[in-house]
Amino acid sequence: MTLNLNGEWDLYYGPCSVAVEDLESARQKLSFVKAKVPGDTYLDLHRAGIIDDPFFADNFHRLSKYELYQWWYHRDFDFTPAPGKQYELVFKGLDTVSTIWLNGKKIGSAQNALIEHRFEVTDLLCEHNSLVVKIESPIAWASKHQYDAEDLSWEGREEAVWLRKPQHSFGWDIAPRLVSSGIWKDVYIIEKDVGIKELYFATANANRESATLDVFYVLHSLPEEGTKIVLTLRPLSQPDRPTVYEFPVEFSAGHLSVNVKEPLLWWPKGYGNPELYEARVSLVKENKVIDERVTRIGIRTVHLERSVEEGLFRFVVNGVPIRLRGSNWTPLDAFHSRDAKRLDSVLQLAEDLGCNVLRCWGGGVYEDDKFYDFCDEHGIAIWQDFAMACARYPQSEEFASMIKEEVTATVKRLRNHPSIFLWAGDNECDLAYKAENLRPDDNALTRKVIPEVLKRTDPYRPYIPSSPYISGEEGMPMPEDHLWGPRDYYKSEFYTQNTASFISEIGYHGCPSVQSLKKFLPEQYLWPPQNPGWRAHSVDHWKYGNRSHNRVELMLNQVREVFGEVPNSLEEFVMESQIAQAEALKFFVERARLSDNIWGIIWWNIIDPWPQFSDSVVDYYFEKKLAYHYLKRVQRPFIISLTEPQNWAMKVVAINDTFSDAEGFLEIRDDEEKLVFSKEFSAERMKRSVLGKIEARRGERKLYVITWTLKGSEKSFRNHYILAYPPLELQEYLNWLKLIGPFND
Repeated sequence: MTLNLNGEWDLYYGPCSVAVEDLESARQKLSFVKAKVPGDTYLDLHRAGIIDDPFFADNFHRLSKYELYQWWYHRDFDFTPAPGKQYELVFKGLDTVSTIWLNGKKIGSAQNALIEHRFEVTDLLCEHNSLVVKIESPIAWASKHQYDAEDLSWEGREEAVWLRKPQHSFGWDIAPRLVSSGIWKDVYIIEKDVGIKELYFATANANRESATLDVFYVLHSLPEEGTKIVLTLRPLSQPDRPTVYEFPVEFSAGHLSVNVKEPLLWWPKGYGNPELYEARVSLVKENKVIDERVTRIGIRTVHLERSVEEGLFRFVVNGVPIRLRGSNWTPLDAFHSRDAKRLDSVLQLAEDLGCNVLRCWGGGVYEDDKFYDFCDEHGIAIWQDFAMACARYPQSEEFASMIKEEVTATVKRLRNHPSIFLWAGDNECDLAYKAENLRPDDNALTRKVIPEVLKRTDPYRPYIPSSPYISGEEGMPMPEDHLWGPRDYYKSEFYTQNTASFISEIGYHGCPSVQSLKKFLPEQYLWPPQNPGWRAHSVDHWKYGNRSHNRVELMLNQVREVFGEVPNSLEEFVMESQIAQAEALKFFVERARLSDNIWGIIWWNIIDPWPQFSDSVVDYYFEKKLAYHYLKRVQRPFIISLTEPQNWAMKVVAINDTFSDAEGFLEIRDDEEKLVFSKEFSAERMKRSVLGKIEARRGERKLYVITWTLKGSEKSFRNHYILAYPPLELQEYLNWLKLIGPFND
């Protein structure tokens, strides 16, 4: 039985300096609006006409006073408790520092927006109930803590390091500073579990003949004599093949080792089917089911091979080294209460783009189970950062305890998802140490606290302390790295000479469409650039707007790099910026896939969490940039590409990242539609096969359009290569674009 408490609530708000003790005091002293749950206080104020749209122009700059407000939520509800049942009040997301009362009695508090909170309420529930939630000013709460010399947040966000709320909320290069509050996820009352408390499935070993599945369980209490566990494994692709296992239960915790014959293995996209099983665990006494849990699992092993000396960073799945290509998963919306409405659409974008990996970046939130379910079903590997980014976080016992609780809750919620390949302690916090000549290994959070939790809760899955991880070995290139650098010409030596074995961040700016720009910029700020409107939606929203990598200036420079100058019209600038981005991201992915030594590339990023100038390939309003279509082509498991000219020739290379040999027919034509290469080809599985060469000189300016069909399929695939040094000419490229398209393949 579940009672949903979402919907309309009363909200009382005002400065935290106003003394408020209870709901009645809040009614007398504070302002009032109607609130939505799930929701956000700023969105409630906007709906009430109290503030302007935070996403338009620079309106968010005028919201800083609300960072020092208190917020009191209230709603009444009716409920009839069933005799003998126990109940919990569940908040899936409270942002952030909260106190909760039910029927006038304080039932608990919360200090973490990133995990759910449960409260025992059996003895307090009655027919008519009153629920009150007070959310404190996060900034006022943070100000009461100790800040040591080792605590540092890049770009002056020191208040962020103590607060367990999305770190981008304090201003980032991908999101505005919106230090808001709210009940941002579902609220409900649910019957408390009384039988099975925890279940954990892990694959100890696996091949096509057999697999060993370890099953760990925890019960709420000691079982009665004669109790047994019945485990039913049902492959979802072959539901008529269930296998049933029975085990006696004599204690409240235990471990079952199950041998699965001829298992259907879970594989990442391109390498095989992401096979899933329905695992039904029944607690049975005298043929009566006392409790039952049903979950989906995948049978697969995953190992991380990492060596600084050998410059190696790659994942081995079911004994096979695999290559990954995909995107960093960044916040879906700057107001996370709206994430749920965007999730399905963005997941479809990731699927359409052919991503077989997504890296959940540490500056955001932990996604709902629906996200991980989708990735399980579609063979998308997940690199999961814990929610710390670009900072040196407090090393105190108090903060370590908060991280321990958060990681424990997160891992226990997510560990049964086969799509999760890696836990990473944080994003770029090792760099925050190294940048000031401090030792990353001194970070006890990622070297001690988190590993100890993982050892207890999920010892079968790889872990790295940070991304990129800087170990004690000095003076050697990192095998996994974030390639940002000067962000100049996308074929500069910074990109072409880098030796990273796994590229976990890389990007290039692309301007949103004119249609989208008009939705968030006033008419007077549309053109020319370098005006307050453009700056507000690039880097100016950070607490200190003096960063060297100003996004607007970078975009202008990247257009100058590729086309020689900035055009005089907005329409031409948008086109040139999107072309530069598209060619850059295409080049980055193809370079990685052409290399025998690069085992993965995770570019930045699919979509924006608010309207802005950015590296995303889809803007906030779901308008696709040109880069989207180019990436979709070069991320297919099998593609054909041309290498950079060398020794008067370009190699024609088939890149086959699948378990099947490929055969087909290939044609390459130039911009005059002249046939310059054709061949019936075969390409070995898991290999890069050189199919031939095309004569080429660096001084030429040519477009090459590559088309191929695969044996047994009538579908034609396309790719292209431009042999030309900058500057390009816009009209010339637009003529080429007619041959590169259409983008319905």
